[in-house]
Amino acid sequence: MTTAWKSESDNKKPTTNKLANQPTHTISGTTLSSWSRQQKFAMIAGFAILAVLLAASACSKQSSKPALVGVSSPAANSPTPTIAEVTPVTPAAVAPTTSTKKAAKKRPANVTYSDANSGVSFLYPRKALLISGDKVKPELAGARDDSKNVTTNAPMNFVQPGGVTIATVALPNNSYPGTDFASAFFDVNVNHSLSAQECEHFAFVDTRNADGEPVDAEKVKVGATEMEMTSNFSANAIKQDETQYYHNYQNGSCYEYVLGLGTEGFATEGGVKPVDRDKVFARLEKILATVKINPVVEERAAEPAPNSMTSGKE
Repeated sequence: MTTAWKSESDNKKPTTNKLANQPTHTISGTTLSSWSRQQKFAMIAGFAILAVLLAASACSKQSSKPALVGVSSPAANSPTPTIAEVTPVTPAAVAPTTSTKKAAKKRPANVTYSDANSGVSFLYPRKALLISGDKVKPELAGARDDSKNVTTNAPMNFVQPGGVTIATVALPNNSYPGTDFASAFFDVNVNHSLSAQECEHFAFVDTRNADGEPVDAEKVKVGATEMEMTSNFSANAIKQDETQYYHNYQNGSCYEYVLGLGTEGFATEGGVKPVDRDKVFARLEKILATVKINPVVEERAAEPAPNSMTSGKE
């Protein structure tokens, strides 16, 4: 017994449309499966292209986002100074501040001394030492004040007693370093008991001439004032003193100005040089040139006022 197999094509018969009496055909399975694969490939390709476009769009958005964040985040998240705060200060902005500062005033090199009782006034260096009034002790005349390391003043040179020291100016002892300079001073004395003729003379005068005779005083002009002038010099192995005296008669009194210079040793040891004496005296003469004598008004006892009760009566 044999079995006969029929193909699918043999079993299928064409059907006839009963209405139109025309034959209809069905699509085979092979054709349907082939169309489905093309359709699937097209769909997959479409999805792939769409994914690429979406990825490109996402990348472009991601690349632009940091720029936006960089602009907006400082103002929202951090206390970064505004443009007005970080703008550099221009010279015009600091000009008002600098203009309000006052320049430091430089102190004058000289100081004014004035004495109403004697009428004497003069200028002296600020760095110098001034001793005036009762602080000037006559017993220290020509002596050295070791506490202040200066020579106070020189002996007066009036022909009659009665002189009073008004003020003494002493230069610092370190004024001429490297020299034998010890001291330099300027004294102002006054004697109310002398006449104009007596004021022209001195108790002791220069005796340095070859014959040992005293040298007469000479007339000199200091500024606009004429004065009598003499000098004195003494020396030993320890110290040397040179003094110049000037007399001037004003306000019914004799005024005496003393310029003194003191040195120590003979400037021969330790490389010490002798001080320029002319230079020191020129400095003291500058003080003398500023001296002014103002008129002094003598106090008078007040006269009693007339009694109004008895005035007009005999």
